[in-house]
Amino acid sequence: MNMPASTVTAPPAPRTMAETGLSMVMMRDILLKTMFRMNLEQVPDIARICCVQVSVAQELVDLARSQRLLEATGTLHATSGSGMGYQLTDAGKARALDALAQSEYFGAMPVPMDSYREQIMRQSIRNITLTRAELTRAMGHLILPPALLDQLGPAVGSGRSVLMYGPPGNGKSSISNGIRDALGDRIFVPLAIEYSGQVITVYDPIVHSAAEAAVEDSSTLRRSANRFDTRYVYCDRPTVITGGELTLEMLDLTYNPTARTYTAPLQLKSTGGVFIVDDLGRQSEPPQKLVNRWIVPLEESKDILTLQSGEKFEVPFDTLVIFSTNFHPNSIFDKAALRRIFFKIKIDGPSQENFLKIFALVARKKGMPLNEKALIHLLKVKYPTIGNAYANYQPVFLIDQMIAICQFEAMPLQMSPELIDRAWANMFVDESDVEH
Repeated sequence: MNMPASTVTAPPAPRTMAETGLSMVMMRDILLKTMFRMNLEQVPDIARICCVQVSVAQELVDLARSQRLLEATGTLHATSGSGMGYQLTDAGKARALDALAQSEYFGAMPVPMDSYREQIMRQSIRNITLTRAELTRAMGHLILPPALLDQLGPAVGSGRSVLMYGPPGNGKSSISNGIRDALGDRIFVPLAIEYSGQVITVYDPIVHSAAEAAVEDSSTLRRSANRFDTRYVYCDRPTVITGGELTLEMLDLTYNPTARTYTAPLQLKSTGGVFIVDDLGRQSEPPQKLVNRWIVPLEESKDILTLQSGEKFEVPFDTLVIFSTNFHPNSIFDKAALRRIFFKIKIDGPSQENFLKIFALVARKKGMPLNEKALIHLLKVKYPTIGNAYANYQPVFLIDQMIAICQFEAMPLQMSPELIDRAWANMFVDESDVEH
């Protein structure tokens, strides 16, 4: 199912300071801040923490020494063969403190925006070829009509935008997660990117699942150098899932005024992966307003972010956006917004046949024996009262209710018409008025 890791080209490791694409002053200041904050003394440790090759770290140290910001301390352990140690001079400490006053960022060297754009093109989600077999395998835990896969396959393969709509409880969220699982391969996510001297942290362990063990296996990666650029983390394609809590502010850069650093917004963290907007219409922002925010990214594959100074700049937008809503699209969007969403897929409730398949699968998984009399009662007596409107969530709900009743009554797991009635009573709220 998974694409081989070698289909994504690794970012080449810079061999010199010039190859990093960063300014000499920025790299020197990050070096000084990192040594000051982490009490580093040896070049291999500096290289590891700053995520650069040892040759680059040594070049940086030599630069700082030439400016009398660092001084050599000799070998730390003369008998062990350890390398030369270095420490900040008084001038170096003063420069480190001055740099920290401008920005608290230290550690990994950021990736310049232009280099980041190049890597996004190498690993674009639109380069993925997804077959019916792969999508079916990823959705294997779901009972879906074949016609739905006919629509989902081209939608996912386009890497553009998808709107899934339909009544609640029919698996829109599960289908979204299945799409995420179908992508399968891995990409390189920068720890931080740099634009106009500002550092924006991107890697987020909550969003990004690192595959560090795989990275060390040289046979799994195509490398243009003997190591990839360690300013990136090798990760599964990211997935960001938001629901009713999504606001427009969450799609902007987050600025920390104390540390004077930026954090990437959700859609930038999801680059190369999937951004799922679940329960669209439940947010405090009107759906039309939220989708208007996505119009430029969806059409032009670029997003526009704003620095504290008011300066606007472009970042790549390479994300499969999935909108999921229980509302009819015509009731929450205008025609212009709908036109910009490439695929609109209705997710209906299951047929009676598929409902029974789901019911049987859930019962077997939960150890609940099926009972023909109870099932006939459910289909012939209960469902006609709601117009035979089947939903994917109902088998789980009803079986869990019957399990709870059996446990309370201290009897073996079983289903019967009486238990069906008791479970059914909890699935819907009585329409009668409540006296106050």
